[in-house]
Amino acid sequence: MTPPRWLPPGFTSRAGVLHCEGVALPSLAHRFGTPCYVYSRAALAGGIAAYQAALAGHPHLVCYAVKANSNLAILQLFARAGAGFDVVSGGEIERVLLAGGAPERIVFAGVGKRAEEIRRGLEVGIRCFNVESESELLRIHGIALGMGRRAPVALRINPDVDPKTHPKISTGLKENKFGIPWAEALATARRAAGLAGVELIGISAHVGSQITTVAPFADSLARLMALVHTLAAEGIALRHVDAGGGLGIRYRDETPPAIADYGAALTAAVAGSGLTLLCEPGRSLVGNAGVLLTRVEYLKPAGERIFLVVDAGMNDLMRPALYDAWHELVRLTETDEEPRPMDVVGPVCESGDLFGRDRMLAAQEGDYLAFLSAGAYGSSMVSHYNSRPSPCEILVDGTEIFPIRARDELATLWAAERLLPL
Repeated sequence: MTPPRWLPPGFTSRAGVLHCEGVALPSLAHRFGTPCYVYSRAALAGGIAAYQAALAGHPHLVCYAVKANSNLAILQLFARAGAGFDVVSGGEIERVLLAGGAPERIVFAGVGKRAEEIRRGLEVGIRCFNVESESELLRIHGIALGMGRRAPVALRINPDVDPKTHPKISTGLKENKFGIPWAEALATARRAAGLAGVELIGISAHVGSQITTVAPFADSLARLMALVHTLAAEGIALRHVDAGGGLGIRYRDETPPAIADYGAALTAAVAGSGLTLLCEPGRSLVGNAGVLLTRVEYLKPAGERIFLVVDAGMNDLMRPALYDAWHELVRLTETDEEPRPMDVVGPVCESGDLFGRDRMLAAQEGDYLAFLSAGAYGSSMVSHYNSRPSPCEILVDGTEIFPIRARDELATLWAAERLLPL
């Protein structure tokens, strides 16, 4: 069997054995069990360094999108590297603070911010709220006045730019729920500038996820800068412009732009403006830095098909069931067996618990496999459906091994529940 045709940064095949940096993955599967997420520290550090280098010619802040992977150790690594954070809930604010993130580097997005989340953001002193509707703007204004504060806000504009990505991860078209419609942007900015409880400091957009060309980002930012100039002419001066996130990665055969090319397009668009440039990468920082290890439980012939049943389920890696997403699946050790088409499925009691049809694999019961490119929207989407414990998570740094999340004990699944009195 030939080695995998492609491996993400931080992962190599050595003498027919898949490694994360200096550690053989079969040894982690045996030691910690499966399912198990494994991350490369070198890949994580390399990603944030690439963004910072790409934007180095302009005042900037790289705000990691916490939703992509919210493990505390990963947040800690990015905080130590000087990153900011894009959060979408009060829980994510608390995670960032616990991991050592600076509150003044937090931007709070999301269409449904609750009053208590807004209060908490004001209490800790976040950089700004990315406001997604006029109703939200007025709510923040009222809460801030009640606390004797002035809330820093940026307007998230929906620029109606087509990102040419999967419909479920498109966020910048007018039919999407996100952001203030382009036609209402100027009026909302004027309204915000006149409210005593808020300070309008920025403008933002986010057009989608897994975008594999620079053009949608450049188009969106051009629209934002036109609005910036209009506001400046009216005496409304901003401090920053936020290009959002969404740069894609390679899962199968995609060819996303280099981070350097992405950065060059963004900095060119804001050159000479005097504004700080923010961006909110998530997937492109963590996606290819992680894999999910799994074990083959059964080979199940069914007529002309063969089901390869693994111990990871849709509750452990949701993307294939949610988006029909592709994750390359490889053995941890090479074999001379001939591959054959197999339908890869998990143990969850749903027909949608399917990772791929007709995958060409040479695998037997008891073999260990890895789903590649699983670092983003993998562990952060884990559920306990079918009363299944969450996978453990391991960070590899050279030859050092750091368990950064323990596998759930079964009792933790129902620890918050209560039986009725007899």
